[in-house]
Amino acid sequence: MIENLKESKNFIESKVKIKPEYGLILGSGLGHVAEILTEKTIIPYAKIPHFPVSTVHGHAGQLVFGRLNSKSVVVMQGRVHYYEGHPLSAVTYPIRLFKNLGVSKLILTSAVGGINKKYKPADIVFVKDHINLMGDNPLIGGHIAEFGERFPDMSCVYSPRLIKLAVNIAKKFKIKTHNGIYLAASGPSYETPSEIRAYRKLGGDVVGMSVVPETIVANQLKIEILCISYISNMASGISKTVLSHEEVMGVGKIAGKKVSKIIKNLIEKI
Repeated sequence: MIENLKESKNFIESKVKIKPEYGLILGSGLGHVAEILTEKTIIPYAKIPHFPVSTVHGHAGQLVFGRLNSKSVVVMQGRVHYYEGHPLSAVTYPIRLFKNLGVSKLILTSAVGGINKKYKPADIVFVKDHINLMGDNPLIGGHIAEFGERFPDMSCVYSPRLIKLAVNIAKKFKIKTHNGIYLAASGPSYETPSEIRAYRKLGGDVVGMSVVPETIVANQLKIEILCISYISNMASGISKTVLSHEEVMGVGKIAGKKVSKIIKNLIEKI
């Protein structure tokens, strides 16, 4: 892993002059958020040694390096998922690479299903905690001391400081937001109505198929984390329509404008 990361880093640094301080991962329907960057350099995942490749529609599969209000940023335009068949070591490889490139602050985004009945499609949710029901953990296996503690504390993984800043920005632009708990399932099938009822009893406000493995690794690496999710649809048993990936992509175009505005102003203030 250490040698692979060195090869990935050396390749990127031979192509890009920017040393990113901020990392941004764009979820389903949010790829266009990368348009807010200037001075962009784009590298397809497939060209980066050892970098996993996304196979999901709506995930462009490229790293975008650029600047936002004079700040240096790297954007993962489309993520890779556990349900694609990647082991979690591959799913979280980009996070370890971000750290090696100099990233100290990570903004995750994602499309989620609404479990909390107070939420509505296109609402923004700042994740304050999570429940991992994916049945796996990216830290399982041999421990590499360079990556951090073997048993990292998980009591406050989503930065209260960044959440507060983001909430204030959203209020300024009259964007409706919630602070909620993300429940991670493996996917790719959507949840059954019975599962959603169980997840609500466990305390989940939203359900998704990503974020949590990336958060666990970023936390181990001492990266400050903010997660911005948008409600793409109400979850099974709540929604009156058949759930589909096309619906997720459609709502993402609406929610993406809100997410872009929050991120752009947030990076100005950090």
